[in-house]
Order: sequence, then C-alpha cells, then structure tokens
Amino acid sequence: MAVEVVTFGCRLNIYESETMQRHAEGAGLGEVVIVNTCAVTGEATRQARQTIRRIAREKPGARIIVTGCAAQVEPETFAAMPEVSQILGNHEKMKAETWAGMRDFGIGASERILVNDIMAVRETAMHLIDGLRGHTRAFVQVQNGCDHRCTFCIIPYGRGNSRSVPMGAVVDQVRTLVEHGSREVVLTGVDITSYGRDLPGEPKLGTLVKGILRHVPELERLRISSIDSVEADDDLLDVIANEHRLMPHLHLSLQAGDDMILKRMKRRHLREDAIAFCEQVKRLRPNMIFGADIIAGFPTETEEMFARSLDIVEECELTHLHVFPFSPRPGTPAAKMPQVARDIVKDRARRLREKGQTALLKHLTAEVGTRRNVLIELNQLGRTEGFTPVRFTRPVTRGEIMSVTIDGHDGNELLAA
Repeated sequence: MAVEVVTFGCRLNIYESETMQRHAEGAGLGEVVIVNTCAVTGEATRQARQTIRRIAREKPGARIIVTGCAAQVEPETFAAMPEVSQILGNHEKMKAETWAGMRDFGIGASERILVNDIMAVRETAMHLIDGLRGHTRAFVQVQNGCDHRCTFCIIPYGRGNSRSVPMGAVVDQVRTLVEHGSREVVLTGVDITSYGRDLPGEPKLGTLVKGILRHVPELERLRISSIDSVEADDDLLDVIANEHRLMPHLHLSLQAGDDMILKRMKRRHLREDAIAFCEQVKRLRPNMIFGADIIAGFPTETEEMFARSLDIVEECELTHLHVFPFSPRPGTPAAKMPQVARDIVKDRARRLREKGQTALLKHLTAEVGTRRNVLIELNQLGRTEGFTPVRFTRPVTRGEIMSVTIDGHDGNELLAA
C-alpha cells in the first residue's frame, strides 16, 4: 500500500484530497491513509471516527492522518483516538512542505496536532493538478471559506473567512485541465457566489465564468457547484441565458422554505426570493434543472413551517434534493435553540426525501424519448447536461460525450441503449 485517501463531504474535499495525495506521494510517503473529514453534521464526524477504527483494524500497519473540517474544529476528538498518527488543519493539509516534513515520521506527542487558526488565513492558493484520478470531470477550487454565520453551520470555523483565487490563476488551471483531456470542469468552493470580494476590482462569479468561457474556448462543459441564489449577479444570469457550454444545472443552498425558520437560520433570502430566482432562471433557461439542500427539523420548526419546506420542492421545481436531518453542532447558536424531538426530525427528513423522490420520478419520466448529450463516467454510467445519471445497457467509452435517446428509467437513473 502506498498513499490512500478516504474522503467525506463536499466536492471541494474531493479536489483537496487529490492535491494531498499528490503531495504525500511526492514526499515519498508510504503505508499512509489520509482521512479527509467533513463537519457539516454531527453524523459526518461520527462516520469519520467509525471509518478510522475500521481502517486501523483492516490495515494495522498503516499510519492514519486525519484532516478536513472536523479535524479543524475538534482536533482533540481525533487526538483522543489511539488509531490516529497525526491531525492536520485545513490550511496545513494543502502545503507540500507539510507532507515533505513527514518523510521520516519523526512525530512527537506534542506534534501530533498541527492545526493553526484558520481565521488568520488570508488567501487561497491555486493547487495545480492535471485532473482527478477516476473522475471524468475535473474540479477547480475558485474560493474557500465563508463570511456568513448561519446559526446551524460550523463550516466557517473549519474553513475560515471567504477568500478567492485570482481569475488568471483559475483560467490557467482550467486551460491546463482541458489540455490534459478534461471535457467538463466544475467550479468549487465553500461559498462560490461570494467570489471576488477580496480581489482587486471585486469581480463577481459571473465575471469569472465569462472569463473562463472566453479564454478557454476548447472547454466543452462548465458547471458551477452549490450557489447562494441571493448573491447571483447579472453576469451570471446573462451567461446562464446565453452560453450553452455552461451546463443547465444549479444546486441551490435553500435550507428551508419557511420565512421564520430562514430568519432563525440567519439566511439572507426569504421564501419568495428563492421562488422568484427559480422562476427567473427558468425563463432565461427553460431546461434548467435545480437541486437543493434542505434541512428537516430545524429548532422551533412546527408542522406548518415544515409544510412550507415540502411545498417549495414543487414551487421551485426542485429535482435533486439533498436532505439533512438537523443535528446540533456544539458551538453554533442553533444548538442552544429549542430542539425538535429526534423522532419528528427523522420523520420529516423521510417525508422530504419521499417528496424529492416524487419530483425525481417526474423528471425522469419527462426525459424519456428526449435526445441528450451524456458524458460517460465509469461502469457504463454517464451524466446528462442537467446532471441526471444515465445507465447504458452496452459497453461505452469513459470520457466520451455521446448523443443518445433516453429509452426509459428505473426510478433512479435514466436508461439508454
């Protein structure tokens, strides 16, 4: 075994895991498992600890290095685990010199935790990689951190304040990826619609997207990851309407459909803002597909409030739901609010998922008989422009973009011959 990485959480973590693996391999490390954790929920941290114990049982000779957001916000949790060799903070994990310094693993007890103040980090460096192993689409980090303080969220304390990668560096990275064969690029970050506030001239996300498409004409498909709709700028709306290379799929950070809950979350949009945004985008790009994050059972949520979160699935024409049963994170204001009973939280999450499945079935059914351009991934699976999975019944070549007719669906994926 050489260097292995186990990744939890978001697309940004996927990108960072690839960078860490290359740094560790470049430093000549072996018999190492890096666990890149997520802190978005208490359950995510629990799963990371469970995975660490499993790795230790299955690979007793491996050194386990724990990093990521959960390691950043609660390093003592992982330091208490005898299976863990070292804990790295989110800033330290991205430095080549951190990994080079581990070459001999001369780690004393006082050096097991290498986690510094993430709030002191003022810039995000571009880590140049030529693609992700095992992925047909490439991820490019354009931003890190978050300046907002939603009452349920611990992530700003794991990632620090918002900081952006300069536009020129992003364009150069995208160009490099395309030259190495990437046909689709995904722009990632923690809060990418806050892009540019810390850069000269304060360019916005729409400016960046237009710059990429203008300066890298060979790029066939561009996606943007989860966005905060209230921060969508005019240039972004313009490119949504007029640039076919920007894929018609947006994942929205909605979190709830009730105004009082949104206020208690300290979100910056209200219900009508979200609905108006989706209606506007649908007018500009009728084939746009929406996904969304929604939390079930936020503190003080009544049945009537929850019903408005259920209703917004139809009102915003959401297709791909990420449902999170609320779990309190110590250190966040929401953890101190009156909690909803756990059985009610779980039941509301179940009902939201059922609503999401109904919406997905409606979308899958509407896709049957259409012609779609599908980027082929592994195991005869691909993705449409709208990010809907397509399962092929015959061998197909990974990395190709194929124009196919959708023959049917199985309730979760589209089917094509």
